[in-house]
Amino acid sequence: MIRKVSRRGFLKGLAAGGLLLALDRLQAPALADSSTTGAAAVVRGPGEPQVWLAIAPDGTTTIVVARSEMGQGSRSTLALAIADELEADRARVKIVQAHGDEGRFGSQNTDGSRSIRQDLVPLRRVGAAARQMLEAAAAAAWGVPITEVAASNHEVVHLKGDRRAGYGALAAAAWRQPVPAEVTLKTRDRLRYLGQENQPSFDLGDMVTGQAIYGADVSLPGLRYAMIARPPVYGGSVAKVDDQAARGVAGVERVVSLPAGRVPGGFNPLGGVAVVATNTWAAKQGRDALAIQWTDGGNAHYDSVAYKARLIATVQKPGQAVARRGNVDRALGRAHRRVRATYYVPHLAHAPMEPLVATAHVTAAGCEIWAPTQHPHAVRETVASLLGIGVDRVTVHVTLLGGGFGRKSKPDFVAEAAFLSREVGAPVRVQWTREDEIRHGYYHTVSAQHLEAAVDRRGQVEGWLHRMAYPTIASTFVPFLNRPLDPELGMGVTDLPYDIPNMRIETGPADAHVRIGWYRAVANIQQAFAINSFVAELAAAVGRDPKEMLLALIGAPRRFEAPKWNYGAEGGTLHPVDTGRLRRVIEVAAEKAGWGRRLRPGHGLGIAAHRSFLSYVATVVEVAIDADGNLTIPRVDSAIDCGFVANPDRVRAQLEGAAVMALSNTLYGAITFKDGRVEQSNFHDYQVVRLNAAPKQVHSWILDSEHPSGGVGEAGVPPFAPALCNAIHAAIGKRIRHLPIADQLLPKP
Repeated sequence: MIRKVSRRGFLKGLAAGGLLLALDRLQAPALADSSTTGAAAVVRGPGEPQVWLAIAPDGTTTIVVARSEMGQGSRSTLALAIADELEADRARVKIVQAHGDEGRFGSQNTDGSRSIRQDLVPLRRVGAAARQMLEAAAAAAWGVPITEVAASNHEVVHLKGDRRAGYGALAAAAWRQPVPAEVTLKTRDRLRYLGQENQPSFDLGDMVTGQAIYGADVSLPGLRYAMIARPPVYGGSVAKVDDQAARGVAGVERVVSLPAGRVPGGFNPLGGVAVVATNTWAAKQGRDALAIQWTDGGNAHYDSVAYKARLIATVQKPGQAVARRGNVDRALGRAHRRVRATYYVPHLAHAPMEPLVATAHVTAAGCEIWAPTQHPHAVRETVASLLGIGVDRVTVHVTLLGGGFGRKSKPDFVAEAAFLSREVGAPVRVQWTREDEIRHGYYHTVSAQHLEAAVDRRGQVEGWLHRMAYPTIASTFVPFLNRPLDPELGMGVTDLPYDIPNMRIETGPADAHVRIGWYRAVANIQQAFAINSFVAELAAAVGRDPKEMLLALIGAPRRFEAPKWNYGAEGGTLHPVDTGRLRRVIEVAAEKAGWGRRLRPGHGLGIAAHRSFLSYVATVVEVAIDADGNLTIPRVDSAIDCGFVANPDRVRAQLEGAAVMALSNTLYGAITFKDGRVEQSNFHDYQVVRLNAAPKQVHSWILDSEHPSGGVGEAGVPPFAPALCNAIHAAIGKRIRHLPIADQLLPKP
């Protein structure tokens, strides 16, 4: 619901004497409604709704955006959604980042590729409501019918005369108009910003001139700086600490022990020993001087080599059936050919370019926080619980994020700063190093996937068995959970779009020995890799073109509701699994890549397609491998159907970034453990793709679509790894089933 906000309210200064509108609690299911009209009601109840749109008497239009900005561009796109429907002059619009307050803003969690798909239509309605109120105010002032006025580029004009009035002049009168009971959104041909090319970012100027405020740019009077030595094993604790040398470092003021971490730890800090100093370098030097004896706890035996063998053994035998259709055992038993393969994906670390950092100031009034967080509500709840205060006493100021990928929605690093600020009695910034992030993260899960297919004499797949075992994300929050849950299974497995008469999905047990967290694309990564790789293996087994095999498995265009989980869009008809859309992106990507063209020796094309976050992506990768095993990628083509495209430039940017990140994962990505300890530490042994190894060309093909907006930030990642590995097989005949591929293919340095 849209409501007016009193000009005497708590944000009076935002547009004193002007027009202020608020959107009441962004909550499902109406969020994804793509209809052009919708109710917008006045609510006259208690409480303080937060301003989303304010028009000041001078015409300045302020838009409050509740989602975090980490380079994906959603903050600018959501502001443009309001501005477009408002008929605002973009040059007179400014953005304010909302502070953390789920009660006023609804969900502010910038995870799961949800910002545009959930907020776009509601925020367009806010802009449309304000536009109609401004038009009504002008019509009333001029004594003309409402049909004779129209808003255009920050003013209202009389269509049958020469009168016109700017938004600033009309703002006060517009506020006295009732909020319209219905709003009509613009048709696509009337949109000025949404869906248009070359829409600049509101943040770009500050970013390129160094004025943008990221987490480490926050400065407060009396600020202290802290670094923490954390237990090297998940669940470990401090047995003994000698801090004499640390206290002797110039600038070091205090050494503080943190509460021991728990298993499972949820969002709570890991514990350890903090060194608090007058600057970051002194804090680091002091931390390095600590002499700590650790008690490792129950995860000290965690060994990646042994664990991989156990996972693979688990998926080789029957598991717990979570979905079934027909009779798979009979189909496999009478198959003309039975194809089997097992796939493995290791742990991955988020490793955003901006290391974790947070500043907190605890006073008698509460706790004030400045942090690059994807999930301010989780910050408030975690900090309130740690400090033993009410959530309403925790204020979160969201800075820009230098990347996130899911790691910065987990607020353990912010809770560390809050705890230390209370202990020290001053504002404290906790700074993580790259080594801290690599060794003490929430990791993408390790997984094994085993697939079998029954193929008849015609080369048709009659049966499909899929077994998987991997530690669930839920194990970080709830003890004794050791199998994937519905949201994880709903990422390409239980919603598998293949038209196969006999199918069974099974899971096996897999205990977690580290913190498992969501990572860009989440369980789609391992499941898309296994499924799309297996499709290519099936094609090879029956002598069929991989693209044609993929289309044959998908079958005729049809729609069905995802049976287990649908990215939070359950219970409606707006986002069914649509195999026609999946077929279309496959056909477009293949056509644009020149699928079937003659290639030089050592070159190969691979294809994969996957539905995730309510969008459909197909990727074709071309590889070139020389006689020494050196791999280059001349070209990548990705086609996406993400429904209504609010900002084409940002969609392309996300697909291009996904290609580079997924290439890093596939070539190098592996976090391994020995004696419970992470063996990697920085980018020299947890590599990301450098410029010379990046794809030479990345082409992104955005399909025009009338469907509601789907997610984009993560959808480009899942099909890349299988497309790359399938291309390697096409080039040199080598099948990649275990990631990463560098040690299997590339020459040793």
